[in-house]
Amino acid sequence: MSTISSIRKEYTLQSLSENDVDVNPVNQFEKWWQQAVESKIEEVNAMTLATVNQEGKPSARIVLLKGYDEKGFIFFTNFLSHKAKNIQSNPNVCLVIFWKELERQIRIEGVAEKISEMDSDDYFNSRPLISKIGAWASPQSQPIASRNILENNFEKVASDFNHNPIVRPPHWGGYLVIPNKFEFWQGRPGRLHDRIEYTKEESNDWSRVRLAP
Repeated sequence: MSTISSIRKEYTLQSLSENDVDVNPVNQFEKWWQQAVESKIEEVNAMTLATVNQEGKPSARIVLLKGYDEKGFIFFTNFLSHKAKNIQSNPNVCLVIFWKELERQIRIEGVAEKISEMDSDDYFNSRPLISKIGAWASPQSQPIASRNILENNFEKVASDFNHNPIVRPPHWGGYLVIPNKFEFWQGRPGRLHDRIEYTKEESNDWSRVRLAP
Protein backbone atom coordinates (compact mmCIF):
# COMPACT_ATOMS: atom_id res chain seq x y z
CA MET A 1 0.00 0.00 0.00
CA SER A 2 1.24 3.45 -0.87
CA THR A 3 1.71 6.00 1.89
CA ILE A 4 1.26 9.75 1.87
CA SER A 5 5.01 10.31 1.89
CA SER A 6 5.38 8.32 -1.33
CA ILE A 7 2.94 10.46 -3.30
CA ARG A 8 4.82 12.66 -5.75
CA LYS A 9 4.49 14.18 -9.19
CA GLU A 10 7.23 15.17 -11.58
CA TYR A 11 6.70 18.58 -13.19
CA THR A 12 7.76 18.62 -16.83
CA LEU A 13 5.42 20.83 -18.85
CA GLN A 14 7.14 24.21 -19.13
CA SER A 15 9.86 26.53 -17.88
CA LEU A 16 9.95 30.15 -16.74
CA SER A 17 12.86 32.50 -17.33
CA GLU A 18 13.33 36.01 -15.99
CA ASN A 19 14.20 36.95 -19.58
CA ASP A 20 10.79 35.79 -20.81
CA VAL A 21 8.45 37.35 -18.25
CA ASP A 22 6.89 40.78 -18.68
CA VAL A 23 8.39 43.73 -16.79
CA ASN A 24 4.91 44.35 -15.35
CA PRO A 25 3.55 41.51 -13.17
CA VAL A 26 -0.07 42.36 -13.99
CA ASN A 27 0.73 41.84 -17.68
CA GLN A 28 2.43 38.57 -16.79
CA PHE A 29 -0.64 37.55 -14.80
CA GLU A 30 -2.82 38.37 -17.80
CA LYS A 31 -0.67 36.13 -20.02
CA TRP A 32 -0.92 33.21 -17.60
CA TRP A 33 -4.62 33.88 -16.96
CA GLN A 34 -5.48 33.67 -20.66
CA GLN A 35 -3.52 30.43 -20.99
CA ALA A 36 -5.37 29.00 -17.98
CA VAL A 37 -8.76 30.00 -19.41
CA GLU A 38 -7.85 28.49 -22.79
CA SER A 39 -6.88 25.28 -20.98
CA LYS A 40 -10.50 25.06 -19.72
CA ILE A 41 -9.44 24.61 -16.10
CA GLU A 42 -12.46 24.01 -13.89
CA GLU A 43 -13.04 26.95 -11.51
CA VAL A 44 -10.03 28.69 -12.95
CA ASN A 45 -10.75 31.72 -10.75
CA ALA A 46 -10.58 29.84 -7.43
CA MET A 47 -7.87 31.22 -5.16
CA THR A 48 -6.79 30.95 -1.55
CA LEU A 49 -7.13 34.10 0.54
CA ALA A 50 -4.92 34.21 3.64
CA THR A 51 -5.61 36.74 6.40
CA VAL A 52 -4.33 37.38 9.92
CA ASN A 53 -6.50 38.35 12.90
CA GLN A 54 -5.68 40.89 15.59
CA GLU A 55 -4.00 38.17 17.69
CA GLY A 56 -1.65 37.41 14.80
CA LYS A 57 -3.28 34.05 14.00
CA PRO A 58 -3.49 33.26 10.28
CA SER A 59 -6.40 31.64 8.50
CA ALA A 60 -7.06 30.80 4.86
CA ARG A 61 -9.98 29.86 2.67
CA ILE A 62 -10.92 29.64 -1.01
CA VAL A 63 -12.61 32.65 -2.61
CA LEU A 64 -13.32 33.46 -6.25
CA LEU A 65 -11.48 36.06 -8.29
CA LYS A 66 -14.10 38.30 -9.89
CA GLY A 67 -11.96 40.87 -11.67
CA TYR A 68 -8.49 42.32 -11.98
CA ASP A 69 -6.62 45.23 -13.56
CA GLU A 70 -3.61 47.42 -12.83
CA LYS A 71 -5.24 48.51 -9.56
CA GLY A 72 -5.58 45.00 -8.13
CA PHE A 73 -7.65 41.85 -7.70
CA ILE A 74 -11.33 41.75 -6.66
CA PHE A 75 -13.34 39.25 -4.64
CA PHE A 76 -16.69 39.50 -2.82
CA THR A 77 -17.82 38.39 0.62
CA ASN A 78 -19.92 39.11 3.69
CA PHE A 79 -18.46 42.04 5.65
CA LEU A 80 -19.40 40.27 8.90
CA SER A 81 -17.43 37.12 8.06
CA HIS A 82 -14.21 36.04 9.77
CA LYS A 83 -12.14 37.05 6.74
CA ALA A 84 -13.68 40.54 6.68
CA LYS A 85 -13.09 41.04 10.41
CA ASN A 86 -9.47 39.98 9.93
CA ILE A 87 -9.07 42.45 7.08
CA GLN A 88 -10.55 45.21 9.22
CA SER A 89 -7.91 44.64 11.90
CA ASN A 90 -5.06 43.82 9.49
CA PRO A 91 -5.55 44.61 5.78
CA ASN A 92 -2.37 42.77 4.71
CA VAL A 93 -3.43 39.64 2.82
CA CYS A 94 -2.06 37.01 0.45
CA LEU A 95 -3.73 35.37 -2.55
CA VAL A 96 -2.59 32.03 -3.97
CA ILE A 97 -3.77 30.61 -7.28
CA PHE A 98 -2.74 27.05 -8.19
CA TRP A 99 -3.36 25.64 -11.65
CA LYS A 100 -2.21 22.04 -11.36
CA GLU A 101 -3.08 21.37 -15.00
CA LEU A 102 -0.38 23.87 -16.01
CA GLU A 103 1.92 23.10 -13.06
CA ARG A 104 1.75 26.77 -12.09
CA GLN A 105 1.19 28.80 -8.96
CA ILE A 106 0.86 32.56 -8.45
CA ARG A 107 1.23 34.26 -5.06
CA ILE A 108 0.06 37.85 -4.65
CA GLU A 109 0.74 39.83 -1.47
CA GLY A 110 -1.01 43.13 -0.92
CA VAL A 111 -3.41 45.31 1.01
CA ALA A 112 -7.17 44.75 0.89
CA GLU A 113 -9.66 47.59 0.85
CA LYS A 114 -13.38 47.77 0.12
CA ILE A 115 -14.43 48.72 -3.39
CA SER A 116 -17.09 51.38 -3.97
CA GLU A 117 -20.71 50.67 -3.11
CA MET A 118 -21.60 51.31 -6.75
CA ASP A 119 -19.18 48.64 -7.95
CA SER A 120 -20.49 46.21 -5.31
CA ASP A 121 -24.05 46.97 -6.44
CA ASP A 122 -23.17 46.35 -10.08
CA TYR A 123 -21.69 42.94 -9.35
CA PHE A 124 -24.48 41.95 -6.93
CA ASN A 125 -27.11 42.81 -9.55
CA SER A 126 -25.38 40.48 -12.02
CA ARG A 127 -25.61 37.48 -9.69
CA PRO A 128 -28.19 34.67 -10.06
CA LEU A 129 -31.38 35.13 -8.04
CA ILE A 130 -30.56 32.23 -5.72
CA SER A 131 -27.18 33.80 -4.86
CA LYS A 132 -28.79 37.17 -4.13
CA ILE A 133 -31.22 35.55 -1.70
CA GLY A 134 -28.38 33.56 -0.13
CA ALA A 135 -26.43 36.75 0.63
CA TRP A 136 -29.33 37.90 2.79
CA ALA A 137 -30.17 34.49 4.24
CA SER A 138 -26.74 33.39 5.54
CA PRO A 139 -25.24 34.90 8.71
CA GLN A 140 -21.81 33.95 7.38
CA SER A 141 -19.29 32.58 9.91
CA GLN A 142 -21.85 32.68 12.73
CA PRO A 143 -22.82 29.49 14.63
CA ILE A 144 -26.26 28.13 13.68
CA ALA A 145 -28.26 25.31 15.26
CA SER A 146 -28.94 23.43 12.01
CA ARG A 147 -29.24 23.77 8.25
CA ASN A 148 -32.95 24.42 8.81
CA ILE A 149 -31.96 27.93 9.90
CA LEU A 150 -30.52 28.65 6.45
CA GLU A 151 -33.42 27.10 4.61
CA ASN A 152 -35.99 28.98 6.70
CA ASN A 153 -34.07 32.22 6.24
CA PHE A 154 -33.94 31.61 2.50
CA GLU A 155 -37.70 31.10 2.28
CA LYS A 156 -38.35 34.21 4.39
CA VAL A 157 -36.10 36.42 2.28
CA ALA A 158 -37.70 35.14 -0.92
CA SER A 159 -41.13 35.84 0.54
CA ASP A 160 -40.19 39.29 1.86
CA PHE A 161 -38.98 40.50 -1.53
CA ASN A 162 -42.00 38.84 -3.20
CA HIS A 163 -40.63 39.05 -6.75
CA ASN A 164 -39.38 42.63 -6.24
CA PRO A 165 -35.76 43.40 -7.17
CA ILE A 166 -33.39 42.10 -4.49
CA VAL A 167 -31.02 44.85 -3.44
CA ARG A 168 -27.50 44.24 -2.14
CA PRO A 169 -27.32 43.74 1.64
CA PRO A 170 -25.31 46.51 3.34
CA HIS A 171 -23.12 43.81 4.92
CA TRP A 172 -22.05 42.32 1.59
CA GLY A 173 -19.65 43.61 -1.05
CA GLY A 174 -16.27 43.56 -2.67
CA TYR A 175 -12.63 43.96 -1.76
CA LEU A 176 -9.74 45.07 -3.92
CA VAL A 177 -6.36 43.55 -3.12
CA ILE A 178 -3.76 46.14 -4.10
CA PRO A 179 -0.61 44.13 -4.83
CA ASN A 180 2.89 44.93 -3.65
CA LYS A 181 4.50 41.56 -4.40
CA PHE A 182 3.99 38.74 -6.92
CA GLU A 183 5.59 35.35 -7.28
CA PHE A 184 5.16 33.27 -10.43
CA TRP A 185 6.02 29.59 -9.89
CA GLN A 186 6.49 27.05 -12.64
CA GLY A 187 7.01 23.41 -11.67
CA ARG A 188 10.22 21.82 -13.01
CA PRO A 189 11.81 18.34 -12.82
CA GLY A 190 13.70 17.34 -9.71
CA ARG A 191 11.92 20.01 -7.65
CA LEU A 192 14.23 22.62 -9.23
CA HIS A 193 11.22 24.86 -9.84
CA ASP A 194 11.32 28.27 -11.51
CA ARG A 195 10.30 31.14 -9.24
CA ILE A 196 10.22 34.76 -10.40
CA GLU A 197 9.37 37.38 -7.76
CA TYR A 198 8.26 40.96 -8.39
CA THR A 199 8.40 43.63 -5.66
CA LYS A 200 6.89 47.09 -5.91
CA GLU A 201 9.42 49.83 -5.20
CA GLU A 202 8.79 53.26 -3.67
CA SER A 203 8.95 54.67 -7.19
CA ASN A 204 5.96 52.40 -8.07
CA ASP A 205 8.19 50.52 -10.51
CA TRP A 206 8.47 46.74 -10.21
CA SER A 207 11.78 44.97 -9.58
CA ARG A 208 12.09 41.26 -10.30
CA VAL A 209 14.46 38.52 -9.20
CA ARG A 210 14.76 34.73 -9.46
CA LEU A 211 14.27 32.83 -6.22
CA ALA A 212 15.80 29.46 -5.44
CA PRO A 213 13.16 26.71 -5.18
